Amino acid sequence: MARAPASGQTRPAAGSQSRTRQPPLFKVLMHNDDYTTMEFVVEVLQAVFRKPPTEAERIMLHIHFKGMGVCGIFPFEVAETKVARVHALARAKGFPLRCTLDSI
Repeated sequence: MARAPASGQTRPAAGSQSRTRQPPLFKVLMHNDDYTTMEFVVEVLQAVFRKPPTEAERIMLHIHFKGMGVCGIFPFEVAETKVARVHALARAKGFPLRCTLDSI
């Protein structure tokens, strides 16, 4: 026979399940410009987005030839922080590098 819960405690209803919803995801896009060096873009992709050197190089070339490229897909707060880090690093080096967010 099942025991009754102690006073002040509750049990979930039989058959009920709680599901956590996944947060909406956002793409972080990096834009090409005529001033930021390719080497700096690769450094940023490795430092901020944790890309290995070959993947960072591939993304940088895509950005260079296509005008923009996806650096990663993250929940909003993470994506926003990464964009801010990219902008801070770029400004510290005097580059106009731009990153934006785009919802999926």
